[in-house]
Amino acid sequence: MTALFPKWTNKVPALLGLGAAAVGLSVVFVVWFWFSPQHIEVGYQPDQPVAYSHKLHADQLGMDCRYCHRMVEEGPHATVPDTQTCMGCHSQVLPDSELLKPLREAWGNGEATRPAVPWVKVHMLPDYAFFHHGVHVNAGVGCASCHGRVDQMDVVRQVKPLSMGWCLECHRDPAPHLRPLDKITDMAFEPTREQGQQFLAERKLNPPTYCSACHR
Repeated sequence: MTALFPKWTNKVPALLGLGAAAVGLSVVFVVWFWFSPQHIEVGYQPDQPVAYSHKLHADQLGMDCRYCHRMVEEGPHATVPDTQTCMGCHSQVLPDSELLKPLREAWGNGEATRPAVPWVKVHMLPDYAFFHHGVHVNAGVGCASCHGRVDQMDVVRQVKPLSMGWCLECHRDPAPHLRPLDKITDMAFEPTREQGQQFLAERKLNPPTYCSACHR
Protein backbone atom coordinates (compact mmCIF):
# COMPACT_ATOMS: atom_id res chain seq x y z
CA MET A 1 0.00 0.00 0.00
CA THR A 2 1.42 3.35 -1.03
CA ALA A 3 2.02 5.84 1.85
CA LEU A 4 0.09 9.12 1.64
CA PHE A 5 2.97 11.18 3.07
CA PRO A 6 6.73 10.89 2.77
CA LYS A 7 8.54 9.21 5.65
CA TRP A 8 10.23 12.42 6.77
CA THR A 9 6.87 13.90 7.77
CA ASN A 10 6.95 11.61 10.83
CA LYS A 11 9.41 14.11 12.31
CA VAL A 12 7.10 17.09 11.84
CA PRO A 13 5.32 16.82 15.24
CA ALA A 14 8.70 16.67 17.03
CA LEU A 15 10.03 19.60 15.05
CA LEU A 16 6.91 21.62 15.74
CA GLY A 17 7.24 20.84 19.44
CA LEU A 18 10.86 21.96 19.48
CA GLY A 19 9.96 25.10 17.55
CA ALA A 20 7.14 25.94 19.98
CA ALA A 21 9.47 25.41 22.94
CA ALA A 22 12.11 27.68 21.36
CA VAL A 23 9.53 30.39 20.70
CA GLY A 24 8.22 30.09 24.25
CA LEU A 25 11.70 30.38 25.76
CA SER A 26 12.44 33.36 23.52
CA VAL A 27 9.29 35.13 24.70
CA VAL A 28 10.16 34.42 28.35
CA PHE A 29 13.68 35.80 27.84
CA VAL A 30 12.44 38.93 26.07
CA VAL A 31 9.89 39.64 28.82
CA TRP A 32 12.38 38.88 31.61
CA PHE A 33 15.15 41.00 30.12
CA TRP A 34 13.61 43.87 28.18
CA PHE A 35 10.46 44.29 30.31
CA SER A 36 12.47 44.67 33.51
CA PRO A 37 12.63 48.03 35.34
CA GLN A 38 16.19 48.40 34.08
CA HIS A 39 14.84 48.84 30.55
CA ILE A 40 11.30 50.20 30.88
CA GLU A 41 11.77 52.61 33.80
CA VAL A 42 15.40 53.75 33.78
CA GLY A 43 15.56 56.86 31.63
CA TYR A 44 12.00 57.97 32.39
CA GLN A 45 12.10 61.77 32.05
CA PRO A 46 8.67 63.43 32.04
CA ASP A 47 8.15 67.08 31.22
CA GLN A 48 7.17 69.19 34.21
CA PRO A 49 4.60 72.01 34.27
CA VAL A 50 7.38 74.40 35.28
CA ALA A 51 10.84 74.09 33.72
CA TYR A 52 12.72 73.59 36.98
CA SER A 53 16.44 72.91 36.55
CA HIS A 54 18.10 70.97 39.35
CA LYS A 55 21.44 71.73 37.72
CA LEU A 56 20.82 75.44 38.17
CA HIS A 57 19.37 75.31 41.68
CA ALA A 58 21.33 72.45 43.30
CA ASP A 59 24.65 72.80 41.48
CA GLN A 60 25.17 76.39 40.34
CA LEU A 61 23.24 78.05 43.19
CA GLY A 62 24.25 75.43 45.76
CA MET A 63 20.77 74.89 47.20
CA ASP A 64 20.54 71.94 49.60
CA CYS A 65 18.07 69.17 48.69
CA ARG A 66 16.36 69.57 52.06
CA TYR A 67 15.32 73.15 51.36
CA CYS A 68 12.69 71.92 48.90
CA HIS A 69 12.32 68.26 49.93
CA ARG A 70 12.09 69.18 53.57
CA MET A 71 10.52 65.99 54.96
CA VAL A 72 13.23 63.71 53.61
CA GLU A 73 14.92 63.32 57.01
CA GLU A 74 11.76 62.65 58.98
CA GLY A 75 8.90 61.30 56.92
CA PRO A 76 8.29 58.41 54.53
CA HIS A 77 8.08 60.82 51.59
CA ALA A 78 10.60 63.47 50.58
CA THR A 79 7.70 65.81 49.62
CA VAL A 80 7.80 68.11 46.63
CA PRO A 81 8.08 71.82 47.36
CA ASP A 82 4.80 73.63 47.82
CA THR A 83 4.05 76.88 46.01
CA GLN A 84 4.93 78.95 49.07
CA THR A 85 8.44 77.50 49.12
CA CYS A 86 9.02 78.35 45.47
CA MET A 87 7.57 81.83 45.77
CA GLY A 88 9.67 82.52 48.83
CA CYS A 89 12.44 83.15 46.30
CA HIS A 90 10.60 83.83 43.07
CA SER A 91 8.44 86.61 44.44
CA GLN A 92 11.74 88.52 44.26
CA VAL A 93 13.81 86.54 41.75
CA LEU A 94 12.53 86.63 38.15
CA PRO A 95 9.02 87.53 39.33
CA ASP A 96 7.82 88.26 35.78
CA SER A 97 9.40 85.32 33.98
CA GLU A 98 7.07 83.70 31.46
CA LEU A 99 8.46 80.30 32.42
CA LEU A 100 7.16 80.80 35.95
CA LYS A 101 3.63 81.70 34.91
CA PRO A 102 2.13 78.37 36.14
CA LEU A 103 3.80 78.99 39.49
CA ARG A 104 2.37 82.50 39.79
CA GLU A 105 -1.08 81.24 38.81
CA ALA A 106 -0.92 78.62 41.54
CA TRP A 107 0.26 81.25 43.99
CA GLY A 108 -2.50 83.71 43.21
CA ASN A 109 -2.63 86.42 45.85
CA GLY A 110 -0.54 84.43 48.28
CA GLU A 111 -3.38 82.80 50.18
CA ALA A 112 -2.56 79.37 48.67
CA THR A 113 -6.23 78.73 47.89
CA ARG A 114 -5.59 77.67 44.31
CA PRO A 115 -4.56 74.19 43.14
CA ALA A 116 -0.88 73.46 43.61
CA VAL A 117 1.48 73.07 40.68
CA PRO A 118 0.81 69.55 39.29
CA TRP A 119 4.36 68.23 39.43
CA VAL A 120 4.83 64.90 37.65
CA LYS A 121 6.28 62.17 39.85
CA VAL A 122 9.44 60.60 38.42
CA HIS A 123 10.46 57.89 40.89
CA MET A 124 7.61 55.49 41.60
CA LEU A 125 7.37 52.29 43.62
CA PRO A 126 4.57 49.70 43.58
CA ASP A 127 1.72 50.39 46.00
CA TYR A 128 2.64 47.30 48.03
CA ALA A 129 6.24 48.47 48.58
CA PHE A 130 6.74 50.61 51.69
CA PHE A 131 9.78 52.86 51.49
CA HIS A 132 10.60 55.34 54.24
CA HIS A 133 12.92 58.16 53.19
CA GLY A 134 13.67 59.18 56.78
CA VAL A 135 14.85 55.71 57.79
CA HIS A 136 17.20 55.44 54.82
CA VAL A 137 18.59 58.97 55.13
CA ASN A 138 19.32 58.49 58.83
CA ALA A 139 20.93 55.15 58.02
CA GLY A 140 23.47 56.93 55.83
CA VAL A 141 21.99 56.47 52.36
CA GLY A 142 22.68 59.57 50.28
CA CYS A 143 20.32 61.12 47.75
CA ALA A 144 22.61 60.26 44.85
CA SER A 145 22.53 56.54 45.69
CA CYS A 146 18.94 56.24 44.48
CA HIS A 147 18.38 59.38 42.42
CA GLY A 148 21.76 59.78 40.75
CA ARG A 149 23.48 63.11 40.14
CA VAL A 150 20.34 65.22 39.95
CA ASP A 151 22.55 68.25 40.47
CA GLN A 152 23.72 67.67 36.89
CA MET A 153 20.23 67.32 35.42
CA ASP A 154 18.22 70.10 33.83
CA VAL A 155 15.28 67.70 33.69
CA VAL A 156 15.18 64.99 36.35
CA ARG A 157 15.20 61.43 35.05
CA GLN A 158 15.22 58.02 36.67
CA VAL A 159 18.69 56.47 36.65
CA LYS A 160 18.17 53.43 38.91
CA PRO A 161 15.68 50.58 38.37
CA LEU A 162 14.25 50.77 41.93
CA SER A 163 13.34 47.09 41.59
CA MET A 164 13.15 44.57 44.43
CA GLY A 165 16.38 42.94 43.25
CA TRP A 166 18.16 46.29 43.11
CA CYS A 167 17.04 47.15 46.64
CA LEU A 168 18.09 43.77 48.00
CA GLU A 169 21.58 44.10 46.54
CA CYS A 170 22.08 47.10 48.79
CA HIS A 171 20.39 45.54 51.82
CA ARG A 172 22.59 42.46 51.59
CA ASP A 173 25.76 44.57 51.43
CA PRO A 174 25.03 48.19 52.39
CA ALA A 175 28.56 49.20 53.40
CA PRO A 176 29.68 50.52 49.96
CA HIS A 177 26.62 52.77 49.79
CA LEU A 178 26.64 54.42 53.22
CA ARG A 179 28.14 57.82 54.00
CA PRO A 180 28.48 60.20 56.96
CA LEU A 181 25.25 62.03 57.74
CA ASP A 182 26.81 65.39 56.93
CA LYS A 183 27.40 64.12 53.38
CA ILE A 184 23.85 62.89 52.70
CA THR A 185 23.03 65.68 50.25
CA ASP A 186 26.57 66.06 48.88
CA MET A 187 26.05 64.78 45.35
CA ALA A 188 29.75 64.73 44.48
CA PHE A 189 30.75 62.66 47.53
CA GLU A 190 31.65 59.06 46.72
CA PRO A 191 31.29 56.68 49.69
CA THR A 192 33.73 53.84 50.26
CA ARG A 193 33.23 50.41 51.79
CA GLU A 194 35.55 51.27 54.69
CA GLN A 195 33.53 54.37 55.57
CA GLY A 196 30.32 52.38 55.32
CA GLN A 197 31.59 49.62 57.59
CA GLN A 198 32.70 52.21 60.13
CA PHE A 199 29.29 53.86 59.91
CA LEU A 200 27.55 50.51 60.48
CA ALA A 201 29.71 49.79 63.50
CA GLU A 202 29.25 53.24 65.05
CA ARG A 203 25.46 53.18 64.68
CA LYS A 204 25.22 49.47 65.55
CA LEU A 205 23.27 48.68 62.40
CA ASN A 206 22.95 45.01 61.56
CA PRO A 207 21.96 44.61 57.89
CA PRO A 208 20.94 40.90 58.02
CA THR A 209 18.11 41.73 60.43
CA TYR A 210 16.08 43.62 57.85
CA CYS A 211 14.70 42.58 54.47
CA SER A 212 17.59 40.36 53.46
CA ALA A 213 16.84 38.06 56.38
CA CYS A 214 13.81 36.88 54.40
CA HIS A 215 14.95 37.60 50.83
CA ARG A 216 18.13 35.50 50.63
